[in-house]
Amino acid sequence: MPLTYKNKKVLITGGLGFIGSNLAIALVKKGAKVTIMDNMLKRQGGNLFNIGPIKSQVKISFSDIRNPKAVKELIPEKDFIFHLAGQVNHVDSIRNPLKDLSINVLGTLVILEICRKINKDARIIFSGTRGQYGESVKLPVSEKHPMNPKGVYAITNLCAENLVMVYNDIHKIAAVALRITNTYGARHQMAHDEYGVLNWFIRKALDNKEIPVFGDGRILRDFLYVDDLVEAISLAGLTDKAYGEVFNVGSGKPISFIDLAKKIVHFAKSGSVQFTQFSKERKEIEPGDYYADISKIKKLVGWKPKTSLDAGIKKTIDYYRKHKKHYWKND
Repeated sequence: MPLTYKNKKVLITGGLGFIGSNLAIALVKKGAKVTIMDNMLKRQGGNLFNIGPIKSQVKISFSDIRNPKAVKELIPEKDFIFHLAGQVNHVDSIRNPLKDLSINVLGTLVILEICRKINKDARIIFSGTRGQYGESVKLPVSEKHPMNPKGVYAITNLCAENLVMVYNDIHKIAAVALRITNTYGARHQMAHDEYGVLNWFIRKALDNKEIPVFGDGRILRDFLYVDDLVEAISLAGLTDKAYGEVFNVGSGKPISFIDLAKKIVHFAKSGSVQFTQFSKERKEIEPGDYYADISKIKKLVGWKPKTSLDAGIKKTIDYYRKHKKHYWKND
């Protein structure tokens, strides 16, 4: 019988954040019984407004993945666990590496150990980052690319991914890992610029301010619209042959930062572009050009992105024009 989310019990860690909330909305529409776990840590993007359309249809636990007691209450009988909770601020990971290690590695291990003890039948879908690759040796970057993470955030994500796959191999807890490229779209935090560069560019444009482009602006990136990512995550969870595998998730289409900024100014009809120097912290963790080889996930999962960059930017601008007051404040 094919896998389905209808009437299945689902846990989404970090479910009030950017990706988690969009995933929760999609899974509720598919008939899943969704529980959200989120500690609402400051500056990480958790926002109750994000789940406004489904707030009455989900259960919410304001708790921390590092807390075994809290996790133990949520794991039993869950069919799917979408593990999205993590310290996602690259700059904070350098300022406070011990917190980054605690959340991303210890938190993941707590979930895995409790699954091992009380729910080995749960299927785990782990979301990591393309930053795990570090500086690109060959483009586009495939899953076989060497791992050379440059920042603490990328290192702790790689460690968490390895733990997930070890539990898949040794303890037979079915797991799939996704290495996600830069994602943008509705429900992303907009209070600061320390992660989520495309969305931050959109905020600057909507505020009719200068968009800061580092260096000469020619570094290439791969940007993925959040609805496409959500579809990739949900499809991977329903694909038996995906378990035990690691997949890149991206658009596979590179664009330079300068061209991206100009495109945003064009669609926003406000803002301007300004070159600026890298800060010391940003320069130290800048990996250079990146775009993903997504042939593996296309072949095994049957997923491919559907939203063009132009269409995604327009949708994102429309969302924030409408809901600006819920995202512009500092958290």
